[in-house]
Amino acid sequence: MALQLVQVNFKARDDSALGRFWAEALGWGVSSEGPGVTNVEPVGFVWPDPAAVCIDVVTVPDPETVKYRVHLDLATTSVAHQTELVARLGGDADEVNTSRSSHA
Repeated sequence: MALQLVQVNFKARDDSALGRFWAEALGWGVSSEGPGVTNVEPVGFVWPDPAAVCIDVVTVPDPETVKYRVHLDLATTSVAHQTELVARLGGDADEVNTSRSSHA
């Protein structure tokens, strides 16, 4: 059996706010397995489903000494859709990157 990525874990000061942001961006739902944990997953998802990569956002109590960083490459259906999504989520539509790139 091949190894497959099924979950990404983000650390955050406010798991609920960051979880809601990603759920809105992806059109997914949120759930929680307990205080300080927000699960972001496709609507109707049942664990473990290897067809989806879910996001867990976990609250960390320590003071932030450096910014928590993550870089995700996401795909969208069109430039118009990408521009609308960035604007709806409060981003700068002028900074939408419409180029395609490949990483080695």
